[in-house]
Amino acid sequence: MSQPKFKRIPKHIGIIPDGNRRWSIKNGLPKESGYERGLEPGLMLYEICLELGVKELTFYGFTKDNTKRPKVQREAFQKACVEAVRTLSNRDASLLVIGDYSSPLFPLELKPYIKRHTFGKDLIRINFLVNYDWKLDLENVFKNNHSNKKPFSQDLIESIASADISRVDLIVRWGGCRRLSGFLPVQSIYADFYIVDEFWPDFQPEHFHNALYWYEKQDITLGG
Repeated sequence: MSQPKFKRIPKHIGIIPDGNRRWSIKNGLPKESGYERGLEPGLMLYEICLELGVKELTFYGFTKDNTKRPKVQREAFQKACVEAVRTLSNRDASLLVIGDYSSPLFPLELKPYIKRHTFGKDLIRINFLVNYDWKLDLENVFKNNHSNKKPFSQDLIESIASADISRVDLIVRWGGCRRLSGFLPVQSIYADFYIVDEFWPDFQPEHFHNALYWYEKQDITLGG
């Protein structure tokens, strides 16, 4: 399927795939069923972004706060994250997984991806936030020794745990909620934020296309 033409494409897009549990309830299924149904939308979105020439894509897998949910739900979203990374490791992309690697709740299967790995033609950078905690991301700044020769803002950006992830241009959140939920606080400081009311498992390409049409109309100043 050919993609629409856009005048301006964001270089880096953040994806918050929310609404999995609510989708399950709506369809009379156990809450954990929605996570597996979110895998195909992620692959579809990857294909769309590849065709449009998006340079970087970050998926919000799960946070440390999410691990407080019942065990069956926790295991379901952990498994979904592992399957998503495995699927895209067979594609033309460079993959990076960012999260609390020291925690037993970080999937062991994803340990090989805590350093960026390139597969195929390296046509797009893809990042997954898995067992992610924005506080730990920022705390990494204070664990390093600083020369104080750089401006503080530059030093901070280069020292956070997610330093290999670039500034986000557009964040798209499914599920109707209007909050960032701790998504990459440093990189998202000037990101535009678009809400899709439909749940993530009900993903349709038009949802994403509408976000891009909306983004075209925004006045991007980066504070200037």
